Amino acid sequence: MKRILIIEDDYAIAAIERDYLEIENFEIEICEDGLQGLKKALNGNFDLIMLDLMLPSIDGFTVCRKLREKLDIPILMITARREDIDKICGLGLGADDYIVKPFSPSVLVARVKAHLAQYDRLKQKGTPKPEISIGAICVNTNTHRVYVNEEERDLKNKEYELLLFLMLNADIVFSKETLYEQIWGMDAMGDNATVAVHINRLREKIEDDPSNPRYIQTVWGAGYRFKA
Repeated sequence: MKRILIIEDDYAIAAIERDYLEIENFEIEICEDGLQGLKKALNGNFDLIMLDLMLPSIDGFTVCRKLREKLDIPILMITARREDIDKICGLGLGADDYIVKPFSPSVLVARVKAHLAQYDRLKQKGTPKPEISIGAICVNTNTHRVYVNEEERDLKNKEYELLLFLMLNADIVFSKETLYEQIWGMDAMGDNATVAVHINRLREKIEDDPSNPRYIQTVWGAGYRFKA
């Protein structure tokens, strides 16, 4: 049984999320405080974290950043804040998805299932080569470490998955919708701006000139490709 931690200070909302997820046979714990939620998440052997932004003690951004330093499990930010800067910040700190309230409980359950399934596939899937190199970029698929000109770069979970997928399929153009389906594991139900945010952050980390990328190129009207 998959274990999910809901860090949410509005217990009524957390209880609704819990009820819908328990119907799908998930084991749920609720924490209403940011600091206590962080401690529980780091010590509770959970499979997925659902995280609100506005929390007592410490905010959701801080919780997300500290969790990503230790855990690679899916983190879903669920918040009433709709500003793009909040979404960019949350995804940049390593959140796997950003869901805006109010939302359909059935959509939430579908997102949770998709992220868990995608995470399981990533953990189980073998890659033919333990090391993939294109140009100055080298990815070690055993350690999930990425190097540019032999210098290690710190990539968040989805950034790593996106880079690996593009490198394994070099010179193939993928639409935002296809990338969302491949990396986030859903039939383009989410906000495709999520893909653009991750592409931009990847460029900042691996390109010499992010505004004129050598590797991750935009094909206008079509999508993105990794140029071999």
